[in-house]
Amino acid sequence: MASDSTKKLTEGNPLLLILGFSIPMLAGLVFQQMYNLVDTIIVGQTLGDSALAAVGSTGSINFLINGFCIGVCSGFAIPVAQRFGAESYDSMRKFVGNSVILSVIFSVALTTIVSVFCYQILAIMRTPTDIIDLAYSYISIIFFGIPVTFLYNLTAGIMRSLGDSKTPTYFLIMAAGINIILDIVFIMVLKMNVDGPALATVISQLIAGVSCLIYMKKKFPILKMSKNDLTLGPHHTKVLISMGIPFGLQYSITAIGSVILQTAVNGLGTIAVASMTAGAKVSMFVVCPFDALGATMATYAGQNVGAKDIPRVKNGVWTAQLLGTIYAVIILIILFFAGRYLLRMFTSTDIVIEQAMMFLLANAVTYTFLAAVNIFRFAIQGMGFSTFAIYSGVMEMIARILVAFTFVPMIGYAGAIWASPVAWVFAVVFLIPGFYYCCRKLDIKYKGVDTYHL
Repeated sequence: MASDSTKKLTEGNPLLLILGFSIPMLAGLVFQQMYNLVDTIIVGQTLGDSALAAVGSTGSINFLINGFCIGVCSGFAIPVAQRFGAESYDSMRKFVGNSVILSVIFSVALTTIVSVFCYQILAIMRTPTDIIDLAYSYISIIFFGIPVTFLYNLTAGIMRSLGDSKTPTYFLIMAAGINIILDIVFIMVLKMNVDGPALATVISQLIAGVSCLIYMKKKFPILKMSKNDLTLGPHHTKVLISMGIPFGLQYSITAIGSVILQTAVNGLGTIAVASMTAGAKVSMFVVCPFDALGATMATYAGQNVGAKDIPRVKNGVWTAQLLGTIYAVIILIILFFAGRYLLRMFTSTDIVIEQAMMFLLANAVTYTFLAAVNIFRFAIQGMGFSTFAIYSGVMEMIARILVAFTFVPMIGYAGAIWASPVAWVFAVVFLIPGFYYCCRKLDIKYKGVDTYHL
């Protein structure tokens, strides 16, 4: 029997359910980006453009590694959501227990590997020599916090898979406030450099993760596990890896294109890097609703696939896309008129502001495609086709590599700003037909089948 802390997304109006589930997630994402913005604002205004560029130059490699961690945790949560939707609670608990063990193994292995090769990776990316030491100081601390990234994202993912999107948000908001305080203490009081905000990020995320863990133990009796649940089982381990690894690789494959593009931008000099950093920070903030809609569709699709209601999955996806398109139009108008004022939070250098504004508008005119990428990709993953969703990441990677090797050499920074829009279009061309292909596969699978077994 489900507990009061859980919530079914298999019954009721899809629009109201999607809004009700995504709004708390949106609040969490906004606060998460807010403390990322505070990091950047304090770094840019207090430590200067070189420090700002140093932090920005690590963005793609940070996304590559931590994106993989987040993706793996999200993938681990999919079988949990499907089993919850099918009301198969014993198997659900076994998936939860096995995901905990696998997360420990993955986090230790990844931390060891990236810590050894971190500086070499920055050098290969042609990070400017005047900022490479600062960049290493920042990203090495972030990477030492990989186990913390697993802790928060796994616990939050499990709670969301059971229909609770509010509680992880509350803890993330709390962590955001702690992060801001630590930023001020480390940078403005203790006079630390870029290692200050990195340390603040790790500590605040640790607090959020531990808080989620304690809450789950107290408020989710449905997750009360036996010793057997915490023992790796061949079937459950296989399913989790088949979901988690493709989910993580999808993030990483997309990030590979970003790393190659970042390498090309690094070759354009510190001003170009600072411009992309400032523009990307604003963009990351305003696209939070697309991220929230995508994550919502993973849980929504997962639970409804567990209930074998494929038409409801289709209805939910297009409802979410309508919401995403409306928001895309609104934010384009806002950025057109207010973008420069937002960018002045990070820098007062006119050329950086103008170049960052070019980046923002190039992205904003194609945000409806970004909405579709998140919604359809996460829905496909929630339906259980994690490997299939990798292909869209490959399309994005190819697009960014093409821009890095064609547009950037020909027209420099003006070419680099179109990398993400081109990548989103490439991905959407694949994802929408792919979604309907997956729906047909499930329709065939469930035809005449009375029980669902993953």
